[in-house]
Amino acid sequence: MKKTLLSLCAAGALCLPTAQAQADSALAPALTLVAGILNVGVFPKSDRYTTDDDIVVVANDGTELAANIFVPNQPGLKPAVIFINSWALNEYEYLTEAARFAEEGYVVLSYSTRGFGTSGGLIDTAGPQDMADLSKVIDYLIANYEVDPQRIGTAGISYGAGMSLLGAAHDSRIRAVASLSGWGSLQDALYADQTPRLVWGELLTLSSGLLGNPDPIIEEQWNKVLSGTDVESVYPWTDLRSPLNYVEQINANGTAIYMAQNYGDNLFQPNSVLRLFGQLDVPKHIDLQAGTHAFPEIIGMIGGGNTKVLNNMHRWFAEHLKGETGAMNGQAPVQMKTKLTSNWEGFSDFPLPEARTQTWHLHPRSLFSNGKLDDSPYQNRRVTETRINSLLDSVASTQVPIVAELLEQADVPVTAPMTLLLRNHSVAFDSGRLSSGMKIRGIPQLSMAVEPQHSNLQLVAYLYDVNALGIGTLITHAPVTLPHTTAGKTEQINLDLVAVSYDIKPGNRLMLVVDTQDLLYAKPAKSYFAADFRFGGNLTSTLSVPVL
Repeated sequence: MKKTLLSLCAAGALCLPTAQAQADSALAPALTLVAGILNVGVFPKSDRYTTDDDIVVVANDGTELAANIFVPNQPGLKPAVIFINSWALNEYEYLTEAARFAEEGYVVLSYSTRGFGTSGGLIDTAGPQDMADLSKVIDYLIANYEVDPQRIGTAGISYGAGMSLLGAAHDSRIRAVASLSGWGSLQDALYADQTPRLVWGELLTLSSGLLGNPDPIIEEQWNKVLSGTDVESVYPWTDLRSPLNYVEQINANGTAIYMAQNYGDNLFQPNSVLRLFGQLDVPKHIDLQAGTHAFPEIIGMIGGGNTKVLNNMHRWFAEHLKGETGAMNGQAPVQMKTKLTSNWEGFSDFPLPEARTQTWHLHPRSLFSNGKLDDSPYQNRRVTETRINSLLDSVASTQVPIVAELLEQADVPVTAPMTLLLRNHSVAFDSGRLSSGMKIRGIPQLSMAVEPQHSNLQLVAYLYDVNALGIGTLITHAPVTLPHTTAGKTEQINLDLVAVSYDIKPGNRLMLVVDTQDLLYAKPAKSYFAADFRFGGNLTSTLSVPVL
């Protein structure tokens, strides 16, 4: 099946106008990228470098890894960049960026990880074999080209990003990394807060079967997560492949780490990457912006690479592989682009030392009004309960998966009419008009006292910016699932929402909405359930938001 698909892709690619024939055209990067996705290399030409598309690196177990290389023409030892493919893609993914780096004097090798492209073996999902392969690629570079072994970097998008971070822990020869849309915790990526990432998990397993040679364990582990069966046995597999578990080794190696993440990346949501960032004591930098998984980077490559993230990748390697002090142009280590604006802000670290925490207490709703977000705790000796059930969804939603996040990347907000919330299926808490507005920067945290009425429970929390007409613009969200609960036993549910930078205009309201389902996430085994939100007595429910 894979060989047939690759043959069809190659035949299709031959029908494309070559990027070489369009060298002076603005379409050249797009044509090169499309041909690469179809597993055909269309190499940008230059008098400054030569290319070789016939590289084969033999792994320790004899597996052949397909690769290509750009070699600058100037003599002497050179810095090197190794590009690692995204999931389901191949060695030709980064040709436009590889050419840019070669023009800047780097030797650039791109390879297909085992199981993808025309490389042999089974997909190892950034496991021990992949780490050994990466070290073998480094060996090959040093042995066959004028590469300075003290100036080697790795880069990649998505799968290649996580591989690069893991490689920084496993091989001390990697001196700098550019991780674009990577992950910190693979467990969180698949199953954060015990909630299977349905849309992205299905896409990953489907694409690996169509465009790669997956190890059967990939589908086995995903099926366990999806069904909620024997999930604990998956954790050793994900832990082995989670950069968060290798912070000590990365710090010991001193590798300079550049990362870029997207607020709407619902495959690798930025929270676990930000936890990793906060624990690093090496040179580090992170750029955060709106968009879905990998699309800001891919769109940037289609446009020729002139974006903040791709330019910063080049600056990062210039500073840490070439020694060009100040190449990052004095940018603060944390850069956050405010959603639905063009505004970037710089901060010294994450969590932001510049931010303060504003905490609201959740108060119960009345017969004709929403609950409140209040500065003071709800004080009533008698416990008040608000029940919702999962029979229907509410208008609160992340909307169409992937499409909605792409629109946010283009500054088109995800909105919903808050006046149409179904009270039997959701509960809302309102701050009232914010006379001074609000600048949210970081990870909002929610704590709720909830009493499940059945053997399982799923809740999805949304933060909205609500205008005078009652239209809410989605700020951020997060799901939580309790696959096994005791009916009638109150649970204190603590939940981190997805990190975000967002400005609420003066006069608008902050609204927290909690319902029971979202298209992005798999439902519990028993899809009908109910829960009581409980207030009063010794119970507390709070929303804490980092603000400037």
